[in-house]
Amino acid sequence: MGKATYFVTGYPGFIAKRLVARLAQDQRDAAIYLLVQPRFYEEAKRLAGALPRPARFEIFQGDIVDMHLSLSGAEYARLCDEVTHIFHLAAVFFLGVPKDLARRVNVEGTRNVLELARDCRALDRLVHFSTAMVSGDRLGVVCEDELEAGQGFHNIYEETKFQAEKLVRRAMKDLPITIVRPSIVVGDSKSGEIDRFDGPYYLAILLVTSPTAFALPLPGEGIAPLHMVPVDFVVSAVAALHRDPRARGRTFHLVDPCPMSARRLYETVARKVRRKLPRSSVSSRAAEALLKMPFIERLTRPQRAMVSILNQLTFYNCQGTLELLEEKGVRCPPIASYLPKLIDFVRGYYRRRRHEAQSVEDPLDLPLLDHASVE
Repeated sequence: MGKATYFVTGYPGFIAKRLVARLAQDQRDAAIYLLVQPRFYEEAKRLAGALPRPARFEIFQGDIVDMHLSLSGAEYARLCDEVTHIFHLAAVFFLGVPKDLARRVNVEGTRNVLELARDCRALDRLVHFSTAMVSGDRLGVVCEDELEAGQGFHNIYEETKFQAEKLVRRAMKDLPITIVRPSIVVGDSKSGEIDRFDGPYYLAILLVTSPTAFALPLPGEGIAPLHMVPVDFVVSAVAALHRDPRARGRTFHLVDPCPMSARRLYETVARKVRRKLPRSSVSSRAAEALLKMPFIERLTRPQRAMVSILNQLTFYNCQGTLELLEEKGVRCPPIASYLPKLIDFVRGYYRRRRHEAQSVEDPLDLPLLDHASVE
């Protein structure tokens, strides 16, 4: 493959900044162009400045929701002339986001990125970051080539990412596209480091930070698989797939092929932090009442949808992903191998916060990043 020119949206988001670091390391002769919202420009400049320097590294201030991504005519023309690879990561994932904003960013923003892709004369690949959660409330086995199956959705994030993927799949007939569907992305499998606390982290945070002495019950039986993958696996998988010609026109589930059940995860976290386990579970309805208790309600208000997900028997077939990544030595590590690192990172983070502020009324009101709701 000749010299590449990468264009990445969503920088400096959680996954995007790690992907860019990987590209800068692997592709020293490449040019890397980053689309950054103006409010994140200084942070992006600081982070990018610490990376290995490719031949060219440039930050474009813009926004995917606007025509031509808010770029000047000259900037847009440069992209059309030079870009060979597009990685579209920008999205709103916070579950409490207004519906109009979610549609504008996740759907219309994707439409604008597709327009850029059509205008790029040397485009070799567009990698669209979707999510396994486009399956919505489907039960049973979900295959990588499936999308529309009459499913409903738990929240506006799932719905708008589904609508965005519909646009991308229709564009596959005339664009070189690869779709990746990560499940819930958690911290680094080696360090536990993460920039945002959402999804299953709320379970860990309840156990780690709750001042209550009683055992916090798991809603429902908790027998359903809890689909999580470490961020370093996602980055390694994408770094491999975007260069593989066999990945063109295909969709890949970036998931743990052997996920842990929600109950086993709960029990593992509880043992790690020396919290006693309840003798029995509670119904989802009872769990909803528990989540409204003063301290716990503050910790869980953005994540009520997790109650239903903890008991949803959905399994993501990832045969295509395994076939292409196995030969490259890229594998999703088993969660048992890195779960202690995730827990230790959460505990260490809140120890530092308590040291900085002796009294924290609501730990999750202190985000790790100001842009924690936008990738």
